[in-house]
Amino acid sequence: MTSPVTTAASAPAGVSTTAPASGTPPRTTRKSARRRELGAAGALMTPFFILMVTVFLIPVGTAVWLSFFSDDQPGLGFGPERTVFVGLRSYAAVLTDPTFMSGLGTVVLYCVIYIPLMVIGALALALLLDSGVIRLRSWAQLGLFLPHAVPGIIAAIIWLYLYTPGLSPVIDLLGKADITIDFLGVHTVVPSIVNIALWSNLGYNMVVFYAALQAVPREIIEASVVDGAGPVRTALQIKTPLVRSSVVMVALFTLIFALQLFTEPMLLSQSTPMISSRFSPSMYIYDAAFTRNNYGLAAAASVVLLVCTIALSYGVTRWTNRSGAAEEDTR
Repeated sequence: MTSPVTTAASAPAGVSTTAPASGTPPRTTRKSARRRELGAAGALMTPFFILMVTVFLIPVGTAVWLSFFSDDQPGLGFGPERTVFVGLRSYAAVLTDPTFMSGLGTVVLYCVIYIPLMVIGALALALLLDSGVIRLRSWAQLGLFLPHAVPGIIAAIIWLYLYTPGLSPVIDLLGKADITIDFLGVHTVVPSIVNIALWSNLGYNMVVFYAALQAVPREIIEASVVDGAGPVRTALQIKTPLVRSSVVMVALFTLIFALQLFTEPMLLSQSTPMISSRFSPSMYIYDAAFTRNNYGLAAAASVVLLVCTIALSYGVTRWTNRSGAAEEDTR
C-alpha cells in the first residue's frame, strides 16, 4: 500500500496535484458570457449611435460639404446658376465679415453676463430649498420650474409685450414713478435678452442642482452642524463642493445653448433697430441661407460656430478637470 507521502513525493516538479475547483467556469463559458455582455451593450448603444449619426454626423458632414461650394453665374450674370467648387473662399468671407465677428462679440458678452447669473442663481435657489428655509417646498419648485415649460417663442413674445412702450404695464408703472427705462436700447438690449433666458431656464437648472443636493449624505451635513458650521458655511463649503460635477455640467450645457442664441433676438428684432438681422452667429446663418440664398456661406458660418463651440466646451472641461485635481491634491 502506497502512502500519501510517497505519492506526493513521486509527482513531477511543477505539476499541481490539487483538483480544480468545481465552481470555476470553463474558458469557453467565460467567452460566451463575454459575448453576451458585448451583445447586450451593443443592443443598448445602437439607438444612441443611430440617433447621433442621423441628427449630428450627417448634418455636420453635409454642412462641411456645402461650405466648399457656391452658386455662381457665368458671364455677366444672365446665364443659369451653376454650383462650383470654391474651396475655403466661404470661410474667408465669414471670418473677414465684420457683421459675423460683431455677432460673435455679442454672444461672448451675452455668455459673460448670462452663464454666471444662471449657475449662481440656480445653485442658490437649490441650496435654499435644500436647507428648508423655504416653506411649501414642492409648490416653490413647481412655481420656479413652470416658466421652463413655456416654449421659447411664447416666452419671447410675453417679454416683448412687457418691453414695448405703450403696451407694457411695467413701463407705465415705472413712468408714474418718473423712472424711464428703454429695455430695448443700445445698452440694455443684451441684459433684456439675458432676462428672458434666465426666466425660462433658471427653474430647470435649479431642479438639476436640487436633485444633486438630495444625493449628498445627510451624515456629512449633520457632522458639519455638530462641528459648529452655520447654514451659510455648510452651503458654501460642504454642499457646493459635493455637487461640483453638477455645477460643471450645468455650466457646460448653458454655454453650448448660449452660443446658439437665436429665438429671443429674432423676435425682439421686430420692435427695435438695435437688433439687426445678423445680431448673433445663428441669426447670421439664418440670414445667409434664407435671405441671401447663399447656402455655402451659411454652411461655412455653421462650421465656424461648431468649431468655436467644441473648442470652448473642451476648454471648460479641461479647466474644471485641472481645478478638481488641484483641489484633491491640496486635500
